[in-house]
Amino acid sequence: MEKFKQLRERIGLSITQVAKILEIDRSQYGHYENNYITIPIKHLIKLCNYFEVSLDYIFGLTNLINYENIQEVNKKETGKRLKEFRKENNLTQIKLSEFLNTSFSNVSSYERGVNLLATNYLYAICSKFNISADYLLGRIDNPKYLK
Repeated sequence: MEKFKQLRERIGLSITQVAKILEIDRSQYGHYENNYITIPIKHLIKLCNYFEVSLDYIFGLTNLINYENIQEVNKKETGKRLKEFRKENNLTQIKLSEFLNTSFSNVSSYERGVNLLATNYLYAICSKFNISADYLLGRIDNPKYLK
């Protein structure tokens, strides 16, 4: 992800140092940074916390670098917010699963708070519906919608 590379270089960290923060191999982090593979949500959140930036900023959804009062991600709250978002937009679980090109059971597990949304699904929802990724994951309470 280009913005992580910019942040890393701005404060003088090497790829190896960032990989150690994530407790992964240097080459794996290099793949994230070069967009060869999608960064898992747990690593994305950890880096956002480390660099003190919002997911919305990293995703390019806002120019605001960070929000005040960032909270820890909670799977149950995320599931509740995803379900609320889906209903506000008149989407069934089946329609949302078709939009995300995933199974109905995946959407159901996200809404029940069993699993966190995968990075690519989170980005797809947020960019299409202008909803804050930080809001959906329960990191902030406002703003809910961007733009």
